[in-house]
Amino acid sequence: MLIFLTKKKDAMKVRTIPLRGGYLLIVFLNSCVLNSIPNNNGMGQAYVYECEGGYEFVASIEDGGVWLFLPDQAIKLPHVSSGSGTKYREGDKLFWSKGDEAFLEIAGGKYQGCINNRAKAIWEQAKLNGWDYRAGGNEPDWHILISKEKGIVFVSDYGQTVNKFAVPEPLIDKINATAKYHVQENGHNLDITIKGTKCLDTMSDELFETSVTVTLDNERFNGCGKALH
Repeated sequence: MLIFLTKKKDAMKVRTIPLRGGYLLIVFLNSCVLNSIPNNNGMGQAYVYECEGGYEFVASIEDGGVWLFLPDQAIKLPHVSSGSGTKYREGDKLFWSKGDEAFLEIAGGKYQGCINNRAKAIWEQAKLNGWDYRAGGNEPDWHILISKEKGIVFVSDYGQTVNKFAVPEPLIDKINATAKYHVQENGHNLDITIKGTKCLDTMSDELFETSVTVTLDNERFNGCGKALH
């Protein structure tokens, strides 16, 4: 069983444990509440569009269609011909995109000025590819992906070095809201510490639900992360 710790309640199966100053939620990432959301196994390209008026949605563009994850529903539209850009349409539902720009029309509402947030799209891409947890850091750039079924993938050296590992059983410290993973494989030692404390990304100024420390052999990496489902 794959376990992560967080002090933020998510829409998934959780077990609540009272702690000083709040609650610790142990998140069981065995299933997603939104059963309509597909696992595209890397076949689609994810975009996070931020539109005028504060409307935001996720699009996963695949061959022949697009999945739209809207605030209240998930729908799939087929590709149709377009003189400019790429268009997807079915009935009164329309999605058009060109580069990082997009337009959405659904249920009589029109959402214009939609721009892809590339920083957020990275996290959505990992989620749609079936990963349970992602974390990353800067200087040097690195990120780690964890999944019960896929294992652990640690990418460092600005994407030049990729190491893969099996997922071990974590050591859980309920008092300190910490999960630790240790694995020795392929000639490498990997230690991961996920702590349920807020973490501010210094590059994007985004606040994440967990802080993460990864040690590969003798090299240490610090960053922020979050559960993806």
